[in-house]
Amino acid sequence: MTSDSRSSSLRTDDELRLPRPPGVFRRFWARHPLVADIVIAGVCLLLSFVPAGALSRADDGAIFGPAGTWVVIVLLALACVSLVVRRRWPLVPFVAALVVAHAYLIAPVPLGGPLLLFATYAVAVYRSTRAAIIGLVVGLAALAALATTLMLVGAVPTQLAWNAVVAEAVTGVIGGLIGANVGNRRRYIDAVIARSRQLLVERDQQARIAAVEERARIARELHDIVSHSLTVVVALAEGASATPDRDRARAATDQVAATARSALTEMRAMLGVLRDADSAHTPLAPVDADAVATAVAAARGAGFPVTVRTSGRIDAPMPVLLAVGRIVQEGLTNAMRHAPDATRIDVAVDMTDAGVVVQVRNDGVRGPRRAGGYGIRGLQERVDHVCGTLEAGPTADGWILRAELPIATREDDA
Repeated sequence: MTSDSRSSSLRTDDELRLPRPPGVFRRFWARHPLVADIVIAGVCLLLSFVPAGALSRADDGAIFGPAGTWVVIVLLALACVSLVVRRRWPLVPFVAALVVAHAYLIAPVPLGGPLLLFATYAVAVYRSTRAAIIGLVVGLAALAALATTLMLVGAVPTQLAWNAVVAEAVTGVIGGLIGANVGNRRRYIDAVIARSRQLLVERDQQARIAAVEERARIARELHDIVSHSLTVVVALAEGASATPDRDRARAATDQVAATARSALTEMRAMLGVLRDADSAHTPLAPVDADAVATAVAAARGAGFPVTVRTSGRIDAPMPVLLAVGRIVQEGLTNAMRHAPDATRIDVAVDMTDAGVVVQVRNDGVRGPRRAGGYGIRGLQERVDHVCGTLEAGPTADGWILRAELPIATREDDA
């Protein structure tokens, strides 16, 4: 795990604000798991060796003699020590406990202990309840088979064999039930915490995505306002400097000032929407009631031959009206910038009940589409926002920008 991921995980855990575990001893064991495992192993070893002390007085009665008794003692000690690794490898002490349970059958006296209880509990908590059930059933079945075999050959008294099997079964079932309860609760809490961490990460990702989308939206609006207005201003300024007529130059200069003021007003309105906390999801609409007429008037004032044709009257949603105005504005801006020799620029806006079709055509651009601009890209994003389609490219007699915008948008559906 890298330092960045660790710091991110720590920040996430801090934001979760999880309560502290209740109880002083529980918090101590949670902070020192190895100490808890050593204590449990020691308690198990003590409780198991107290009854095993009877073996020293009955060595001659063991199935394999004194050597068999020592085998039982060694296996018992190793199995208890294996409880130290019960969190990482819970099956190790469980298998060791089953081996000790089988070894108890060769002892000359009845033996038992809490070893299988602790081992089954560990499997249920740190592995799964299903693993504890399967392991316990298989282990007890093997123990019962061995006990039956020893009884049939007369090596072990019947009462001692069945007492050993029943005692281990009861011990294992109790440990499994307690472990299943604790383990299921532990896994549930871990799943809730993991889900909470995931939700926090997703929240941060959504915030970053929203910030990127908002920056793109602001960039589109700034491009539309600044690009169109500056294009008109440049055209008017060039015309004013080229004409010897003082009155025409003065009129062009006045129109430059009017265009600049209009752009400034629109930018102030846009920034006002951005600063308004209640308008976080409000489309950034132009100030002009009729953005199409304003864009056409500005282009005509700059000396470009613009014709307009509109058909139909319908109340479209604000995002669609905004997209129509920006499409016409961008189409005229591109024509003024890239087609200064155009003899005609045709704007057509057809409105029906199904949607709006916007076309801006000029005869001054030839050749393929040039890459590198942000205007068409911004229009494509705007048209996608209202579920429309956009086409831009050369025609037989010039260049066309065409968009189809449906009336029903995603915002209306929402």
